[in-house]
Amino acid sequence: MTNNPFRYFKTSPEIIHLAVLMYVRFPLSLRNVEDLLHERGIDICHESVRLWVDRFGPIFAGKIRTKRASYMRQQTQWQWHLDEVFVKINGVQHYLWRAVDHEGEVLASYVTKTRDKPAALRFLKKAMKRYGAPKVIITDRLRSYGAAMKEIGNSDRQEVGRHLNNRAENSHLPFRRRERAMSRFRRMSNLQ
Repeated sequence: MTNNPFRYFKTSPEIIHLAVLMYVRFPLSLRNVEDLLHERGIDICHESVRLWVDRFGPIFAGKIRTKRASYMRQQTQWQWHLDEVFVKINGVQHYLWRAVDHEGEVLASYVTKTRDKPAALRFLKKAMKRYGAPKVIITDRLRSYGAAMKEIGNSDRQEVGRHLNNRAENSHLPFRRRERAMSRFRRMSNLQ
């Protein structure tokens, strides 16, 4: 039997859920969430909202992630954008492989020391096992994608073009910002 995460709180789980999702989903401050809930007749403090976001935010995010993954497995995806990024971890060069869907959401990421066919194959199998096979996979001109797709049997679904993979390239920007702020990465776990 799993423990109820709301067991020590007097406020109902529905109100906690509403407050956390309002704070996370919309660009609101803690006091704005407090005011919006006060207009609905719910009297809470902004510090309560902060505590709830810190405590229940990861729990709700995990539930949303699993629900989204199960939905994506049921529906055939329209297209994926695959790309790899050169990353240094403690001075050693690694490669971060990423799959981005047609909406710009990062589906999967995978860190390897090599940039060859076995690494691309492992990454593709991992992503397809979790999210199912897409109709179209857009890649750059790296030959290991084509070799891995040929081995899986998806070579007819691959599209290669100069500017087609911009969605995947743009998804690297927040990652590079975080890398600069952290003054390079020290561990692989910080990447994913």
